[in-house]
Amino acid sequence: MATKLQFFLVLILSCATLQISMAGDPDILSDFIVPPGFSSPIDGNFFTFTGMRALVNATFPTTFKVTKAAMAEFPALNGQSVSYAVLQFPNGTVNPPHTHPRASELLLLTMGSLEVGFVDTTNNLFTQTLQKGDIFVFPKGLVHFQFNSDANNPALAISAFGSANAGTVSVPNTVFNTTIDDQILALSFKTDVATIQKIKSGFSG
Repeated sequence: MATKLQFFLVLILSCATLQISMAGDPDILSDFIVPPGFSSPIDGNFFTFTGMRALVNATFPTTFKVTKAAMAEFPALNGQSVSYAVLQFPNGTVNPPHTHPRASELLLLTMGSLEVGFVDTTNNLFTQTLQKGDIFVFPKGLVHFQFNSDANNPALAISAFGSANAGTVSVPNTVFNTTIDDQILALSFKTDVATIQKIKSGFSG
């Protein structure tokens, strides 16, 4: 009986370990994946993304802007478990609290300075002030933010993700720009419906 129980426990642990090891993008059984219906010849162009060229010598935006090179924009990334984003922060702008459910994020600051931070599952806040050349990692799935507190200078960062499709869940937008009942939000945030409606009005239009 004990032997059967031990075998059963080992089997469960093995399955759990396998699930953990497969928690990222699935491995592919070919060198790369060609999208269905793709008619162009597969050459160097397929593996080249030119979408960032628009940023070279362009006027810096007046609001926070993200330019992505993920699977939707760059189909050759399918199955490769990587993607990029360029984040442009005019002075005094923020990338609001958000999560990437399918990937960790490695941010390299190439211009200016940034206040960054994330909150772990025990509600500990980890923050840092990054300077040009610094790298910061945001663990997978955790709520995090970036803020350019410099009133005079912009900031530019490049983020690498451990998924071809990391996903982004904006906390403010998800909470206040969906159809979650106002009473539920008021109780959850320990406030009143009028306050919730005032916050929601900032997301309309």
